[in-house]
Amino acid sequence: MAKLYIISGITGMTGNELARQLLQRGDTVIGFDNFFASSPHTIRDILQHPNLSFFEYDINCTDQMQKIEQLIAEKKEHFEKVIYINCAAVVHTEHFYHVESTFDTNVLGMRSFMAQAIRQKAYAFINCSTSEVYSMQSWVEGGVRESDYLLMDHAEHSQRTSYAAGKLMTEFFMKDAVDRGLLKGCSIRFANVYSKNELYPKHIIPHIINELKQNGTVVLLENSKVNKRTFLHNIDSCAAVLALADSDAALDGTVYNVATDEEIAIVDLVKLCAKKMGIDNPQIVFEGYRASDPERRLLNTDKIRRRTLWKPQISLDKGIQMCIEEINKN
Repeated sequence: MAKLYIISGITGMTGNELARQLLQRGDTVIGFDNFFASSPHTIRDILQHPNLSFFEYDINCTDQMQKIEQLIAEKKEHFEKVIYINCAAVVHTEHFYHVESTFDTNVLGMRSFMAQAIRQKAYAFINCSTSEVYSMQSWVEGGVRESDYLLMDHAEHSQRTSYAAGKLMTEFFMKDAVDRGLLKGCSIRFANVYSKNELYPKHIIPHIINELKQNGTVVLLENSKVNKRTFLHNIDSCAAVLALADSDAALDGTVYNVATDEEIAIVDLVKLCAKKMGIDNPQIVFEGYRASDPERRLLNTDKIRRRTLWKPQISLDKGIQMCIEEINKN
């Protein structure tokens, strides 16, 4: 018997691919998004699928969320399980500093969405969090673990920390709900997810590709002279969500790191993209500086690998090729 999944932020990087994978395996999806930092472009290939019900709704709009809940109440008896997945998150870098927006969506929105799941007696709730919670302590030998102490920046230095603090709060709500036996679930700390479907070049990989394509020169922050990162393709991030959702033992209210260990310097990332685009010796211009930006972010993923069979499948080389091909096609 198929399952019913309710996905907030369905046109975002995680939501759109997650819906695609669920529909491919025969499940039914109810999804909504307000396009704050995304576009219906990302689900154009599945929008007419008979098992997808999509709504241009805002997680912070009570009336619209009541309509979603009514629809679920009408449909749920026909499914083996009802699973909520909260992908709604104000994540683009330009929005990190908007305290009101991040609080409304990431904290209040998540809490009310989970309360709906509890009222509807959902089997599980998956909470998409972020590796930003590691803040300035984002790297140790072997990668930071979920059990490591957190060292966050101070308010006077960076309002970006409000985003991380808000997502951390959602993890507390998640753990509390599971501990009280209200439902099953877990939180996931993703690290630098990217996708070929990113319409706006606001994250680093589409930014680099678009700059090279349009100008032949890439403008980066001064931080990029030393920064290193790992990058996780959204096909792999969504496979991790499903691996956790399908594992009863993993839905224990705790946190799971989801990332790769394929680390690359940002300047080398530019060179890799340029090479795949047939550009020799790409020019890089360094302008501006971002405070509270860790030099490295490397997560340890032993926990999810022990609890499930998940491991990343898309190499950075292959993932960048997919992004370039999509941009060229569009």
